[in-house]
Amino acid sequence: MRLIFAGTPHVAVPSLEALLASEHEVVAVLTRPDAPVGRKRVLTPSPVKVRAQAAGIPVLEADRLRGDILTEIESLAPDAVAVVAYGAIAGPRALAAAAHGWFNLHFSLLPAWRGAAPVQRAIMARQTGSGVTVFRIDTGMDTGDVVAQAAFELPEADAGAVLDDYAERGAPLLVAALDAVAAGTADYRPQAGESSHADKITPDEARLDFRASAPEVSARARGVTPQPGAWALIDGKRTKLFGVQVYRSGSPDHLSPTDPQAASPTVPQADLPPGRLTRRGDAVIIGTGDGAVSVTGIQPFGKPRMSALDFHRGHGDIDFDLEETP
Repeated sequence: MRLIFAGTPHVAVPSLEALLASEHEVVAVLTRPDAPVGRKRVLTPSPVKVRAQAAGIPVLEADRLRGDILTEIESLAPDAVAVVAYGAIAGPRALAAAAHGWFNLHFSLLPAWRGAAPVQRAIMARQTGSGVTVFRIDTGMDTGDVVAQAAFELPEADAGAVLDDYAERGAPLLVAALDAVAAGTADYRPQAGESSHADKITPDEARLDFRASAPEVSARARGVTPQPGAWALIDGKRTKLFGVQVYRSGSPDHLSPTDPQAASPTVPQADLPPGRLTRRGDAVIIGTGDGAVSVTGIQPFGKPRMSALDFHRGHGDIDFDLEETP
């Protein structure tokens, strides 16, 4: 088939690569316009645009599917449009521009977690499994007929790592689904089961509440990593936290007994009050409402990121604020 590929971030690149290696012809790539990145706000092309240009594929840029961009899409007469994290909604005219329709690779088992942050929400909900779905886009929000699905484990990793994994594993499923569409053998199935919604993660949701249990704190931290990033307050100042995991002290690491920072590994983690940061062997941990979490990196307000061990060496035991954000 003649395909247009619509995508923007790096998690869309594996699917573009897979389609370029397939029997289909990618006649153009649709992506969002260059965006300012970093403190200096340098205009930067999307990862999909960079890969398309390297492959010599024409690039269409639009943050909304209306007006001239629709005329350009229609002039290409695509058989189908493959979509992975493009970031804009296709209306009726756009959907009608492709003979077979638009097909989206979504990072959940639909109808679970419809929306912008399916992996993040699944992690924060403490699920142990999820997956990917290829569906034909309709005018609803991730409500179209399913063409293919694959279930995967949801490991104790941050959302960024899981998304990268699902992007790689979902790419061949997207190609196979489009192969079936081209062959006329695609099985279009209405979504079945209970639906849930995956709204974009807000910065306020990334604040860690150390009064919750250790698994709950870890799940929230992993779900908001890398963006917008986990944080908590120390003396009212926002402090970013990295590598937050449930602390398991069954076989703690030991430091040299001459190390003045060494803490007794025999102290039960449950004795730590919520929000108290301290050290156990080679681990820096924070007390929670039930148990503790370990943390590998800390970025104090207005300062560079450092290892949690270096932070503890400089600050010693310290308490995070537990009251609500004003």
